[in-house]
Amino acid sequence: MDFASLMSKEISKASEAAPKKYLKRAELEAEREAAYIVSQKALQAEREEKAAKKRKLEEEETARNQEREAKRKRLAEESRKRREEEDERKERARRRRLGLPDLPPKGADKEETPLPEGEEDIPDPDLVLKLRALDEPARLFGESHKSRLRRYRRLTQSTTTDASLTQGPIPTTLLPVPEADMKLPSSLLTDPAALAFLYRQLASYFTLILTEWEIALAQRPESVKESFQGKQAYTAMVQARENMRPLFRRFERGDLEVGVLAPVVEIVRAAQERRYVDANDGYLTLSIGKAAWPIGVTMVGIHERSAREKLHESGKGQAHIMSDEVTRKFLQSIKRCLSFAQTRWPPEDQLQLMG
Repeated sequence: MDFASLMSKEISKASEAAPKKYLKRAELEAEREAAYIVSQKALQAEREEKAAKKRKLEEEETARNQEREAKRKRLAEESRKRREEEDERKERARRRRLGLPDLPPKGADKEETPLPEGEEDIPDPDLVLKLRALDEPARLFGESHKSRLRRYRRLTQSTTTDASLTQGPIPTTLLPVPEADMKLPSSLLTDPAALAFLYRQLASYFTLILTEWEIALAQRPESVKESFQGKQAYTAMVQARENMRPLFRRFERGDLEVGVLAPVVEIVRAAQERRYVDANDGYLTLSIGKAAWPIGVTMVGIHERSAREKLHESGKGQAHIMSDEVTRKFLQSIKRCLSFAQTRWPPEDQLQLMG
């Protein structure tokens, strides 16, 4: 080997061993990107490891809670059973001590009680057909044959009871009177048959007013119905109808006291003749009364004022509306019926319009 080749070989070795003095920007960017990828992989692995540890801790805590809850329920059930057994043991001992019959077996069905006397059993297929004829469900969830039979008896009894009630705002057992026969007599009769017919006339008249009131409210435009005044008017009608139910019950029993019946008859007769001012006067007389009320000074020193003894007198002038809450409510409902009647059947004389 000659000298030139040896020198070139040594020079190439020296150039390869020496570090590069200058680097390209692409090489620097590649190195930075590689380092970033390595760091992100390390962070991702660390996050996954933490998430796995947290999930494991949560699963362990959930398992411990479930185990604790199952243990608590088991102990509570065991305690309940022990308490029931102890109570049953004490009850059996008490019954033996008093000579009473022993308790029935714990697994006995309550539905095994016999049917009441006079009620015969109905086969289940026939019972299903009877219930379907009444537009009722044939079977309810968890219902036994005897429960189904009791439900059928209850439905048939209620249907028989309600068959005698009239269809109206307030159902009643009083037979309705034709509108031509609703005119009340001028004087109150004491004959039982006449009083029974009078109760029917009063019930028919108030039923007519309540029915016309409902129809008038139903015929209003939707905008009026949805307004505040429209809803308030409907509420007043419903409240008057509900408050008059006790009055109808007294009509049915025929036990309305004469002190209330006579003024009510006068009020209704005046309303039927469209004398609403006179009817309102009758209502005020019935509700407020004509009893003397203390106004101002009633005694000066040891001397009484004149006519002071009239404050303690009771009789015809006493106000019945203050007697109880039920009476006060149905009398106020009668006043509301008068207010509607004068708008539905206005008087020929404008002076008979109430304020």
